Amino acid sequence: MNGDHTAELTIEGLIHDLNNVFQTIAEIAEVLAGDSKMSRYAGTLQRSVDRGQRIAYSLLQDKAASGDFTGVVDRATEFVRDYLDTAKGPAVLFERRIDPGFRLAGDPSGWERVLVNLFLNAVEAGGNRITVEASENEIAISDNGPGIAPEMLASLFQPHVSTKSITSGLGLYVVRSIVEEHGGTVTAGNVEPTGAVFRIVIPKS
Repeated sequence: MNGDHTAELTIEGLIHDLNNVFQTIAEIAEVLAGDSKMSRYAGTLQRSVDRGQRIAYSLLQDKAASGDFTGVVDRATEFVRDYLDTAKGPAVLFERRIDPGFRLAGDPSGWERVLVNLFLNAVEAGGNRITVEASENEIAISDNGPGIAPEMLASLFQPHVSTKSITSGLGLYVVRSIVEEHGGTVTAGNVEPTGAVFRIVIPKS
C-alpha cells in the first residue's frame, strides 16, 4: 500500500511540474493571440496545451470510467489537423460512421492517443482520407493509402518498427499498449482496392 501511495505522489509531482511547462506555453499563446498574424498559431498552442494536460491527468484517472466516443474522435481529429497545418502537411478528409450513443470504457485521453497515433500513421503512409467506424464493440480506422506490406504485418505493433524512417516506430506500439490496458485487442490488415485498416475489439459492457 505504501508503495502505491509513493507512486501516486510521484505521478502527482510529475503532473505538477508538467503543468508549470504547460502554463508557460499557455502564457506565450495568450501573448501571440493579440497579434492578428499569429492568432491562428496561438489557438494551436492552446489546444496542444489542453491535450497535454488531458494526457497528464489521465495517469490518475479511473480506467473503469466511460465516455462518449464522438467527443474523443472530435479532439483527435482537431489535434491531427493542427499538427498537419503546423508541419505543412497534406490536407486530410475525415469521415465517420459511428453508432449513436457508442461509448468507450476507460480513460478518454488514452483512447484519444490511440486515434491520434492511428491517424498520423495513416497520413505518414500516404493516406489522405481516413474513415472512423464504430458499432457494437468494434472500432475500425481505415485509410486510402498504399496499404501495409505483408512482411510488416507480423511485427507492426512491436516497438521501433516503422515503415517510415522519419518516425520513431513507437506509435503503433503505444496503440496496442493502451488498447490491451483496456482489455481490448487490435489487429491490422489491408482493404480493397487500396488502403489499410486497424480493427479494435473492446470488451462488451
